[in-house]
Amino acid sequence: MFGIGDFIVYGRNGVCVVEKIGKIDSGCTRSDREYYTLRPYYNNASTIFTPVNNEKVLMRPVCTKTEALELIGHMKEIDALGVKDEKRRENEYKEAIGTCDCISWVKIIKSIYLRQESRTADGKKMTAVDERYFRTAEDNLYGELAVSLGMSKEETKEFVMEKLSA
Repeated sequence: MFGIGDFIVYGRNGVCVVEKIGKIDSGCTRSDREYYTLRPYYNNASTIFTPVNNEKVLMRPVCTKTEALELIGHMKEIDALGVKDEKRRENEYKEAIGTCDCISWVKIIKSIYLRQESRTADGKKMTAVDERYFRTAEDNLYGELAVSLGMSKEETKEFVMEKLSA
């Protein structure tokens, strides 16, 4: 169970802050259930209500600073997704995003980056699907690492790029 003020990753919503825990007084919900009231960290305009024992949407704590630095240190060793079938490409991306796992997000970023290099060499642009999943993977990865490292997303991306080029 998470506590008030905890940073968590909530499904495809990315990093959220637990604002409240308790029953919700609404005709739409079961009154005997405990709910988390979550605020997406990078979108103050929305609020998420989810049962504490929700098993449909993955919820996990944000990685620690040590875990974040360890991940960054091993990023060069993480392989890209080995997507061979163009028809399954979007499904592979969707499944990887759905794991809410930093390593999967790195794999998507690497896959699309390498694919884009190849497409650019052939005079082609990035596909809309690649662009959407690349942005989602970057937002999720750098959003979580930023919280863990106490930086902004932009600073985190620069920090990661600096470490990868060293």
